[in-house]
Amino acid sequence: MSAEATNTGAPGRWRGRRIDLRRLGRAALAGSGARGRLPDAIDHVAKVHRAHHPGADLDILRRAYVLAESSHRGQMRKSGEPYITHPLAVTLILAELGAETTTLTASLLHDTVEDTEVTLDQVGEQFGAEVRFLVDGVTKLEKVDYGAAAEPETFRKMLVATGNDVRVMSIKLADRLHNMRTLGVMRPEKQARIAKVTRDVLIPLAERLGVQALKAELEDLVFAVLHPEEYARTRELVLAHAGRPDPLQATAGRVRAVLREAGIAAEVVVRRRHFVSVHRVRLKRREITGSDLGRLLVLVGEDADCYAVLGELHTCFTPYISEFKDFIAVPKFNLYQSLHTAVAGEDGQVAEVLIRTHRMHRVAEAGVIALGNPYAAPEAGESADGERADPTRPGWLSRLLEWQRATPDPDTFWTSLRDELAQDREVTVFRADGGTIGLPAGSSCVDAAYAQYGDGAHHCFGARVNGRLATLGTVLHDGDTVQLLMSPDADVAVSGPSPEWREHARTPAARIAIDRWLAAHPAVPDPPVDPAACARPPVPAGPPRDAERPRGPVAVVADRAAASVRLAGCCTPVPPDEVTGFPVRGGAVTVHRTPCPAVHRMITSGRQPVEVRWHTADGAGCGDYRVTLRAEAFSRPRLLADLTEVIAATGAAVVSAAVEPPYEQRVRHTYTLQLADAAQLPELMRAMRRVPGVYDVERAGRSVAAPL
Repeated sequence: MSAEATNTGAPGRWRGRRIDLRRLGRAALAGSGARGRLPDAIDHVAKVHRAHHPGADLDILRRAYVLAESSHRGQMRKSGEPYITHPLAVTLILAELGAETTTLTASLLHDTVEDTEVTLDQVGEQFGAEVRFLVDGVTKLEKVDYGAAAEPETFRKMLVATGNDVRVMSIKLADRLHNMRTLGVMRPEKQARIAKVTRDVLIPLAERLGVQALKAELEDLVFAVLHPEEYARTRELVLAHAGRPDPLQATAGRVRAVLREAGIAAEVVVRRRHFVSVHRVRLKRREITGSDLGRLLVLVGEDADCYAVLGELHTCFTPYISEFKDFIAVPKFNLYQSLHTAVAGEDGQVAEVLIRTHRMHRVAEAGVIALGNPYAAPEAGESADGERADPTRPGWLSRLLEWQRATPDPDTFWTSLRDELAQDREVTVFRADGGTIGLPAGSSCVDAAYAQYGDGAHHCFGARVNGRLATLGTVLHDGDTVQLLMSPDADVAVSGPSPEWREHARTPAARIAIDRWLAAHPAVPDPPVDPAACARPPVPAGPPRDAERPRGPVAVVADRAAASVRLAGCCTPVPPDEVTGFPVRGGAVTVHRTPCPAVHRMITSGRQPVEVRWHTADGAGCGDYRVTLRAEAFSRPRLLADLTEVIAATGAAVVSAAVEPPYEQRVRHTYTLQLADAAQLPELMRAMRRVPGVYDVERAGRSVAAPL
């Protein structure tokens, strides 16, 4: 029984009641009783069910029990009880949580197709298509047919069925809880294997579906199997405090008095922590006090009453503001709603308080099970592709169903499933078009790209987060706005993810898509850069004679006929750049572009500039103009090849190329080029900017705002 079970007096709450299997077995073997009346073995299930659903039709439960009992007759569990006790126990667990009649009918029959001669068609004929669908969803695949892949493929089948009807997973969770309760009859190694699968897959699924009552008890049972020493130590700690005065009861009395005086109708109970919860608190705080063994639960009628209770507690007690969380205004992704706070209780001990309505409490305990039948009108819920539109399908389940389709390999699916379920929080980010994307906490822009565009995200080359340029590896937080920058030509064959994307991908959907693309496009080494270019001798000053006139424009220094001119390598000026010159040793003049930072430094140091202008000559030839360009880009495979190909297409020759090491997925390429005609430069820069991943191209010599 869960140490955190609530009090058993009020219907609609999880009672955590264990089942007397021997009594159940005797009642089951006694037969179905008089015709038309409920068999004794299922009578207690019917009473619990009627407490939640007073008008429920119990005849279908009677017929389901009769079929299950007759089909399983003669079969025994390893514990020695008749096998029928297992479906009865699973059904009672679901009845306690408030499951509706169709779910209980399917839970009674959930093992008949797998372990008896009953077929799915027979189930459908006698109980309808919905019961047939639920029974099929939880029926295991045969090891004879699937071998070692039977377990992962069974879970895949079950999850796909859950995507159409979340009640499939409700039955599976109750089934696993009863199996874990009776696990002691199995060999230790099998106990450990089942407990690990429960820990890695079933408990996270219970958390995501909001079924906290099942999750808490499953955690304790797994804790006892996999960590028996820690479990025993925690149990002794809880028992040691059992005989001492309970400070939480005294604090609960004070809270009741405060709320009564304020005129707020509320129920205040002490809610005990289960063993795993106590263990986590002990690891966090190292020392355990009596108040740490439980929390106060305040139940009210309306949402507004929750905030009224919060105001009274923070007024009349000393609150710990750091402990306050509002899950009513911002519910958790698993439907959970509650206010969390903490106040100073008896002797100054911290008393944690949960404030919620009765409806919120039912959902907090039973999750999707508390929603009843979400398919009350299935004929109106059919979608165009024949799948039922499930109003309870959460975002994580939709993502899981998407990526599992692209993962045929059972081992990859099994590993990816456990990785997906290991993420215990979600964030919601806003798209630029106003839509939203739900992602596991810690996801990056890479994950957002694949969540929004699927395989189209291969052509993403950057992002803006909250309006600012960001790398694809940027981690997203709740409420961020993300605008994904896509290549304008989605058919460019060379665009695609780099191996670094894999390191930033948190979701299986992104990792699987990236791995698939990288496998289909193995890395090709970049071609060597051709350094061939024409030599360029110094250009004499003054207008040259016709016989000596070089092809293309040259820089001319006013009033210095004997001076030779050198074009500065730091800014590589070309016509029609605005230029200035500075005398150097030997009577030569070095020409810089006027915006070049070197010009400012030399003028500041007292150097006197000289006037320089361009002189245009007829004709143009190879190597007449040299320029250095800097390309800022997001790192990706074949970027260097794509840029050099664009440069070559314009007729420019590469003199040298340098690539700086990537920083935060950004990279800087610097090219020194020979142009046949200076007029080519603007078009060349525009062509380089059109290369996927490139977000800026500038002339060298400009000041750079921030280094990569």
